Amino acid sequence: IIGGHDAQVGAWPWTVSLQIRQTHVCGGVLVSEKSVLTAGHCAWQWKNPYFWRAVLGAHNLWKHGKHAARRKIRSISVHPGFKTETFENDLAVFELHRAVRYSDYIQPICLPHSAPLNHTECFVSGWGRTAEKGPTSSVLKEARVEIIPYSICNGSDAYAGLLDEKMLCAGSRSGGTDTCQGDSGGPLACHHPDTNKFHLVGIASFGLGCGRPDFPGVYIRVSQYSRWI
Repeated sequence: IIGGHDAQVGAWPWTVSLQIRQTHVCGGVLVSEKSVLTAGHCAWQWKNPYFWRAVLGAHNLWKHGKHAARRKIRSISVHPGFKTETFENDLAVFELHRAVRYSDYIQPICLPHSAPLNHTECFVSGWGRTAEKGPTSSVLKEARVEIIPYSICNGSDAYAGLLDEKMLCAGSRSGGTDTCQGDSGGPLACHHPDTNKFHLVGIASFGLGCGRPDFPGVYIRVSQYSRWI
């Protein structure tokens, strides 16, 4: 996470670390007691669930603490429409080997009903790089981001037609707040005041660099995938 700060312990109880050989590779999002959503590009080269594990309820990846749970992966389903060239349909589901028990530190996020309301506060969280070519973070970071209008983000000064309508952009228009390598697959969570709950609006997918002006992070628009999920 670029331009963020350390999250409070338990602040994002649905944010998951997906690991290969006990090394953090991608973020994920808990949506039920056995299902974690992530980005398709995280898994497409490593589709064998044997290589992976999920760490849930963790804050510091170097010392998980008593609230954390570790799970082997039973199966990995990458969206059949995922394209590595364009990152279209960049979505996958990891099925956990055993269900997790919910606690103050492990909770699922609500799936969205519709597009985010403009006034909702949105946050990203992850253990990814804290600068474009910088180190990853052992402690979970968070940052508040704004949804950038699609017309601006896909316009000639920005991604210039690279995006499709199943993607959305979030960050800050002047740059400096973003997801980065290692945050892929993690949640863009927006707070809905009427329900007082967070909804999973996006899943971190890609970007040109990290935190650059005019090139905010690009996210899968989760509401477009409700049926497949």
